[in-house]
Amino acid sequence: MSAIDDLIQEFSRLPGVGRKTAQRLTYYLLKGSQEDSRRLARSIDRVVDEVKACSVCGNLTSDEPCEFCRSSSRDTAELCVVEEASDIAAIEGSGRFRGRYHVLGGRLSPLDGIGPEELSMAALMRRLENGVRELIIATNPSVEGEATAAFIHRMASGLPDLRVTRLARGLPVGGDLEYADGVTIAEAFSGRREM
Repeated sequence: MSAIDDLIQEFSRLPGVGRKTAQRLTYYLLKGSQEDSRRLARSIDRVVDEVKACSVCGNLTSDEPCEFCRSSSRDTAELCVVEEASDIAAIEGSGRFRGRYHVLGGRLSPLDGIGPEELSMAALMRRLENGVRELIIATNPSVEGEATAAFIHRMASGLPDLRVTRLARGLPVGGDLEYADGVTIAEAFSGRREM
């Protein structure tokens, strides 16, 4: 296999990158300067060498602990549980949450052999026993995400003085009713609020 084919194959293993996109990326790098390609390679090497899971929350970071766990301005009484570290960026982008995070490292999926033991459920329980007043479940609204949320809710329901909430779901801003599925519309109705 040639070096070009090897790089195309490696790019096509990335999520959302098909063979055509992998070819375009490869030829883009070959057309560009060697320094640009070497800078990209160094960045990849650096991420592989330096980025690890935070020992407290599981967020991906090059610092220990991560910026959210270190920050004294974050509310330690609010804990938002997410499936993956990439979900934190989406929540932070809203500018609405000032608490701490807990990354599960996936979601329950018995068909794929992913049970509570494969996720950081035990670490979550330990954190909940240390002064957390609200647990915000922010798993994805998929079948597995809902099952994970229900499992966490059952697991945490025995803890005194803990409020367990779930992110609201429904119609997106700018969305048209005619394109929304029945489940989304049902969630929008059940999550409606006073105007």
